[in-house]
Amino acid sequence: MIWDTHAHLDDKQFHQDLEETLARARAAGVTRILNIGHSEQSSRCSVDLAGRYDWLYATIGVHPHDARTCTLETWDRLRRLAQNPKVLAWGEIGLDYYRDLSPRDVQRAVFIQQIELANEMGLPIVIHDRDAHADIVKIIKEHPPERGGVFHSYSGSWEMAKDLLKRGFYLSFSGPLTYRNARQPVEVATQVPLDRFVVETDCPYLPPVPYRGQRNEPAYVQKVAAKIAELRALPMEAVARLSTENARVLFGLKKGE
Repeated sequence: MIWDTHAHLDDKQFHQDLEETLARARAAGVTRILNIGHSEQSSRCSVDLAGRYDWLYATIGVHPHDARTCTLETWDRLRRLAQNPKVLAWGEIGLDYYRDLSPRDVQRAVFIQQIELANEMGLPIVIHDRDAHADIVKIIKEHPPERGGVFHSYSGSWEMAKDLLKRGFYLSFSGPLTYRNARQPVEVATQVPLDRFVVETDCPYLPPVPYRGQRNEPAYVQKVAAKIAELRALPMEAVARLSTENARVLFGLKKGE
């Protein structure tokens, strides 16, 4: 019984076998999947998917790669999507200084705008942070998300993590936690409070060991949870239960939802 808190099932890699992928997830004990919007189009697709399956939920938002495409009309349309009861968060939003597909000043402005929109709509945020730790932290200090949020596929240091935890954020772990050279994620996963972590796949990206080189999918979230269980010397069932309860609290669902 476990959540995959960050998936991209609307990706073209799932167009031919979505039903089979979902069946494998169910068989692996995945009870909830949060499909992540990363553009206006993918946000609409996420809401549509959530409407078709009672155990799927959605987020809406614009990834930093696409920040340069945003207009006032974009925000109006996303506001309308955010009113859907299956939408649990605004994201993924943030900064990506690795690929720099949008100018950095535009990325920062759009990130701030979306934090403000999330606050307006009463939603937590899902943060994408790649090679932009200092600016991300600066922005969330100056523009605090009122409902908190989660750092997806957390890649920062334990020192940074301690600051984020004090500010009410959750940390999410994905496939890279299982990689041989995963020094920082392992350090953080070993020390994060047990009520402040969740697990994800980021599928079809970042497959865990032993699936590297293959398409990732929600069933594989169990491998991430198993790695945390190993690091914390806990039963796998305990990690699954804790991460699921943490996700429920983070995204504001009532018990049983």
